[in-house]
Amino acid sequence: MDSDAHEEFELSKKHEDILERRALLLQQMEALYEQHKTKKKQQRLRSRAASTRNAQILKDLEDVEKKLHTRQLLHPDIIHLETRYWASVEQKLPEWEQYLLGEGKAPVSETGTPLGQERLILGQQHFSPVHSRSKPPRPKPRK
Repeated sequence: MDSDAHEEFELSKKHEDILERRALLLQQMEALYEQHKTKKKQQRLRSRAASTRNAQILKDLEDVEKKLHTRQLLHPDIIHLETRYWASVEQKLPEWEQYLLGEGKAPVSETGTPLGQERLILGQQHFSPVHSRSKPPRPKPRK
């Protein structure tokens, strides 16, 4: 009988330990569940904020697109100058590429001066077709 009482006591002790571990695990699960709920709520708020921000960006892009469509076209001389400028940039880029990447010296002209200094030496002479005309273009009348 004594062994039965001892065995019952041991089983009762194990049962108490199991119940304590179960209670601890339940508390941990509840804490994790609350953390999960909080994270989901924050994610929902961030998602709504991102949707609002994206909608505003889309609206801004549409507004810019409308402005571009209603914008007055540039004068043909300006378009011609811009085209010539970019063609010149594309033509000179291989000469300047190593310098711009920080791997070499600036290109030198036939006179031995660095290529950005020539205009300063030549006295700021302008070779643009806009400057060769006798009169400037007239401004457009305001309406």
